[in-house]
Amino acid sequence: MARTSRPIQRILLIASGLPLILLVLASTVLLYFGIPRNAAGMAAKGVCSAAFVAGRPLPQLMADDVLPASPVLGLISISVDETARSVTARFAGLFTRTAVLLPQRGCVLDAALPALPVTEAKRIQAKTDEPWPQGEAAVPVAQWGPGVDAPALQNIMEQAFVGAGDPIAANARGVAVVHKGRLLALRGAPGFVPGTALHGWSMSKTVTGMLLHKLSVDTQLSLASPVVDAFPSAREPAWVAGWRNDGRKDIKVADLLYMRDGLASTEDYQPWGSVPQMLWGHVNVAAFASAASIEAAPGARWRYLSATANLLAGVARGRFANDADYWAYPTKALFDPIGARSAVLETDSDGNWVGSSYVWASAGDWARLGQLMLSDGRWGNTQVLPAGWLQRAAMPATTQGEGLGYGAVTWRIGDPVAGECKGHGLPPDTLAMIGHWGQIVAMVPSRQAVIVRLGWTFQRKQFNACAFVAQVLKTLPKE
Repeated sequence: MARTSRPIQRILLIASGLPLILLVLASTVLLYFGIPRNAAGMAAKGVCSAAFVAGRPLPQLMADDVLPASPVLGLISISVDETARSVTARFAGLFTRTAVLLPQRGCVLDAALPALPVTEAKRIQAKTDEPWPQGEAAVPVAQWGPGVDAPALQNIMEQAFVGAGDPIAANARGVAVVHKGRLLALRGAPGFVPGTALHGWSMSKTVTGMLLHKLSVDTQLSLASPVVDAFPSAREPAWVAGWRNDGRKDIKVADLLYMRDGLASTEDYQPWGSVPQMLWGHVNVAAFASAASIEAAPGARWRYLSATANLLAGVARGRFANDADYWAYPTKALFDPIGARSAVLETDSDGNWVGSSYVWASAGDWARLGQLMLSDGRWGNTQVLPAGWLQRAAMPATTQGEGLGYGAVTWRIGDPVAGECKGHGLPPDTLAMIGHWGQIVAMVPSRQAVIVRLGWTFQRKQFNACAFVAQVLKTLPKE
């Protein structure tokens, strides 16, 4: 056994009393899969974003956001440099990772430590006293209108926050309900004031899709184009050359958008699995995703994959003349035009958007993104996203099977055959962004409703997203 693994061995021996040979084996496995290093990366990245993107107080971040995920994370210690806006995590004193807040990029692992302009930090401040969507203020209950079951909706809002702050309970952090473009209700858990950015996890995929949809028009990128032809030569990443030599050359941009690329990737969240390896073990999420071989004909099979969303982010990067414009695009093209002041799409160390997982935004801003989808990209008098996005998002990925329940990086949860919420009585046109640990933004065109719930729900049985959306819809008038 290598010397560097002995502290881990001693800690586990004291904690478990297992025979030495098993501990040696366990330590070897941990090191082989890079689990201690990745765990340190998860902690550094998570605490950095919660502190410097979301602006939450430092003392409880490790206890609230990291430790409940796994007992092994108790071997991690963190240190915070508030001046540099960086967080360093150490696993058993051996494996060290640092994340730092960068302009336009959020918190980034293993990056340099430049000073962040003050103007960047001030951007996240919310206008809490102005009516939504200009600010964060909801419509007073007395003005909800006769069609809304006010007592029932108020009760749902109260019940949603039972157990808030308790990692073994539902642990909601933000809820918002929009009807006919009016914010009826917006509430945060204790410690989560209006405007606090919340981690969307896989809801980020839908945001990546919005950006790709807009970028396809802005840069005249045909979604029917093969991925290998989507890059100007000066911006082509190294992994494209390998794709040209095998069946991956036939994967189209649209196949990525609908997750039917046919790649031999998996969606595995175990500590040694593909998703942790991609997010915290590699500097370039798109390159990691590109290494998968082809195992099915492109366009023929649907499979939900975070790797695929990061390939989309890699395609988007190649459409820009430089990385500075790429990093600025989410804010310039999407977040600022709708007043989503807290929203940030973070990047990996190499500079790719982590399009699978790293959008942070307040509950009010997630509601804005949902409302933008509901209105097919129109915001007031401005067409922020090119018309046709809602139709594209709602189109089934495949004509049969599981792909019926998925659109363009958006869940078709109301689909009566394959929808995630079939049997819950949701309208068939119900769409949703869905994220790990209990995140959902449901959009129901036929009811003109957007329903947002964010939390840190480690125990899946504590929150049923489909039931929650159904309960809220029952309180709203049917058209």
